[in-house]
Amino acid sequence: MQPDIPLNSQPSQLVLTQNKVLRNTYMMLSLTMIPTVIGAWFGISMNFAFMAQHPVLSMIGMLAVMFGMFMGIAANRNNSLGVILLLGVTFFFGLMLGPILQAALHFRNGAQLIGMAAGGTGIIFFTLAGIATVTKKDFSFMGKFLFVGLVMLVIASLANAFFHVPAASLAISAIAIMIFAGYILYDVSRIVNGGETNYVMATLALYLDIYNIFVNLLNLLMAFSGDRD
Repeated sequence: MQPDIPLNSQPSQLVLTQNKVLRNTYMMLSLTMIPTVIGAWFGISMNFAFMAQHPVLSMIGMLAVMFGMFMGIAANRNNSLGVILLLGVTFFFGLMLGPILQAALHFRNGAQLIGMAAGGTGIIFFTLAGIATVTKKDFSFMGKFLFVGLVMLVIASLANAFFHVPAASLAISAIAIMIFAGYILYDVSRIVNGGETNYVMATLALYLDIYNIFVNLLNLLMAFSGDRD
């Protein structure tokens, strides 16, 4: 005869697991900011002339490196190597902030623009993550729409890297902010509702959301609020 098991024990355990994943994700997300800042510091002093001269080739090369590192993280998500690779990829992303940070710092109010972009990104993230966490609403229905939007965004970005249309760049940035804001709801919702149980992969997803919102928000701020005088 088996001992009686409380009916609510399994749901309670599930909630504890989800809370642990969410807590570890936020802790790891905070940690990823360190290599990002270090990478950005190095990136500011680097020469990115090749990227400026060959934007399409550079973007394809960056995508190849990123997806290679993403595959490495996914393959090692359950061991310490996955954490090391995650920190490595965030350093790389910080390094790749170099060109846009260099462009921003050419403005007289460049440091203020960077601060505003960082602050705005933080507000967007904490607001949307808070909504997904508190309401516990399932935003998984957004997944297909967001993915289609992301694919179209990548295609548009590659095309604009070739044609260099300023108005298109601003439109792409505005759409990118909306898409990755939607991804914050989607990714946090997956953690809260048990769709994502690995904090390394959860951290990577949220990091990419935050990173892309920051970059595109800074691009818009430079266009509309940059002071060249």
